[in-house]
Amino acid sequence: MPTPAIAPRQRDTTGFQGMFRARLAAFAPATPFAPTGENTPMAIQWFPGHMHLTRNALAERAKSVDVVIEMVDARLPGSSANPMLRELLQQKPSLKVLNKSDLADPERTRAWQQWYEQKDNTRAIALDSHHTAPARALIDACLALRPTRGSMDKPMRVLICGIPNVGKSTLINTMVGKRAAKAANEPGVTRTEQRYTLQDGFYLFDTPGVLWPRIIVAQSGYNLAAAGSIGRNAFDDELVALELLAYLQQHYRPELHHRYAITDEADALQTLPDHELLQAIGRKRGALLPGGRINTQKAAELVLQDFRSATLGRITLETPEEFENWLLTGEKLDAERQLRKEEYQQERQQKYQRRPNKRR
Repeated sequence: MPTPAIAPRQRDTTGFQGMFRARLAAFAPATPFAPTGENTPMAIQWFPGHMHLTRNALAERAKSVDVVIEMVDARLPGSSANPMLRELLQQKPSLKVLNKSDLADPERTRAWQQWYEQKDNTRAIALDSHHTAPARALIDACLALRPTRGSMDKPMRVLICGIPNVGKSTLINTMVGKRAAKAANEPGVTRTEQRYTLQDGFYLFDTPGVLWPRIIVAQSGYNLAAAGSIGRNAFDDELVALELLAYLQQHYRPELHHRYAITDEADALQTLPDHELLQAIGRKRGALLPGGRINTQKAAELVLQDFRSATLGRITLETPEEFENWLLTGEKLDAERQLRKEEYQQERQQKYQRRPNKRR
């Protein structure tokens, strides 16, 4: 499937979508260094206390392992890769596992594998729920990265990590051959480190799923929420569904048409704004309130569930090129934010120092 470059989408500030952006802004505290303006994206953040502990445990465990396996979601390989690992793991050999590849766009999955393989000391493989021998595939890939390890004298010690709900526990249960790891279709189930033996001389250390303290790439926040990797209390279903629909309209319009059969007007999927498309989907799917009004919350939940279950089709929400552009923009905005924060703190300090001392 071709992946044309896309221009930044102009966010709707009127009507349904604008109403919810205004509602969100009303609860956001304004600070002198916070981004402002109509086109400011919603910031999605989720970093429960146990994730801070996991970060420290990762840094400690990384000192004693030979290879690090990072599981990413094949539908959002860039957004689901943890930027903290670059700092924590330094130059450790790395295996990127694009999990849930049976839900993702195959052509884009191949592009992401090639992108990761271009990095030093890194290999990438794609796995899915139908893979018959995931343990063998992981062991072989790790041995290719560290061929001198894997014996009883020199055992292979592998750390496996990833974001919440990426499928680590399910994969481990498949590899070990029993229900060894607690698994559920929700983020944040694994809370403590566990060790498994895949074969003689090969030890796998599992860590709880962890995000990072601040998500600086706005689109990554939306994509992680759409995939179900962020706690539900951290985002608005309707805003996430709107962002998802906007992307699908540009890249997966046939899948939208096939699933929702919106044919009330010519080229409806191309011409409808995303908030009107969400309402049209709600009408088609019977998400109605008394009086025939559209239940947009229910419609948003239906859209997100259709994406997560691949009922919409095999979809990937980002290409390597798109993610690199998003990351550059996010890093620039974050640097500007940090500069404004430092300037604000300096102004406060200077103001405090100029304040005359009052004698009693």
